[in-house]
Amino acid sequence: MALTIGVPRETFPGERRVALTPRSCDALGKLGAGVVVEESAGVEAGFPDELYLGRSARIAPRAEVFRQSEIIVQVRALGANPREGLADLPLLRPGQIVIGFGEPLTAVEGAAELAKAGVSFFAMELMPRITRAQSMDALSSMATIAGYRGALLAAEALPKIFPMLMTAAGTITAARVLILGAGVAGLQAIATARRLGAVVSAYDVRSAAKEQIESLGAKFVVLDLETGGSETQGGYARAMDEQFYRRQRALLTEVIRDQDVLITTAAVPGKKAPILVTAEMASAMSPGSVIVDIAAERGGNCELTQPGETVMHQGVSILGPLNLASAAPFHASQMYGSNIAAFLKLMVKNGELTINREDEIIRETLVTHEREVVNPRVSELLNMAGVAPAGERR
Repeated sequence: MALTIGVPRETFPGERRVALTPRSCDALGKLGAGVVVEESAGVEAGFPDELYLGRSARIAPRAEVFRQSEIIVQVRALGANPREGLADLPLLRPGQIVIGFGEPLTAVEGAAELAKAGVSFFAMELMPRITRAQSMDALSSMATIAGYRGALLAAEALPKIFPMLMTAAGTITAARVLILGAGVAGLQAIATARRLGAVVSAYDVRSAAKEQIESLGAKFVVLDLETGGSETQGGYARAMDEQFYRRQRALLTEVIRDQDVLITTAAVPGKKAPILVTAEMASAMSPGSVIVDIAAERGGNCELTQPGETVMHQGVSILGPLNLASAAPFHASQMYGSNIAAFLKLMVKNGELTINREDEIIRETLVTHEREVVNPRVSELLNMAGVAPAGERR
């Protein structure tokens, strides 16, 4: 009997993505696996049930999806879906595999519950940043959407237009946009703001970002700071000490003063987002200016940010959007489904499943296995939080 991969409908409030698209089902079929999709799982992303049926997937109620599947793939597994995700725990069985975002470095209790359920949980946010794993890097995929959407939100909120225009009524000057953080989201925000016609500059503590920023036609902002050790081996920004951030904020204030739009994207995996913009810095911007804090889900880069809300501060609008990738669910699902399919190719050959923990990609993403939390970082965080791993509670 062929290995079956299940796709439940996402239950996190406002989540419109789906873990596999019909095109991804085709790719998995070539691996010798079958796919069963919950009724209407892809509707909000633009993929009705008929499209899945046309790609040889089966449609079933939620309980049947869990019962029939050896592997469950989700956008938000327990941890990234802390409340509604609990309802799926009774549907899971020992030996089953769950793949999805699960916030294992912050929502450690969710990892403990999955270990207790006896499932092998693979967290997509722990994908190592190595060349071989690029096609599986779901964080980068979703950050691409977030950067694009962030720039559009800024353009919509700004009481000016982005491009310079020569009109019969005179010349309209281009909006000035500053991007803080030039990771995947920041680079996409730069590219989108540039396409909309803004004059764009950007800043990042990582020295390697200068070339990337300038390649997109933006100006790289240089601050008089010592940035050695600001980048992890995996290419992510490293958390710096408070003295560094204090000096950084002082220097950025003068740069921010002249901007119409500020888009902040700085995030450190597993940690609260660093405060880059204080209330005092926001006050230096002209009334009508806009701050879009893409890091709002991690607490925000601006101290005035209220996640999910728009705050007005002395005429400056501070947007704290959440789940930006879900605002473009068709392409977000398409990208995520491709990431999942590429990941599954590592474990599924000719319809047979193998978990090779000698493989760096498998080892780094595997959080729970055989009722144990096997990821060292997550296990350490559980101990720090006073939550015993599942194996110690039996």
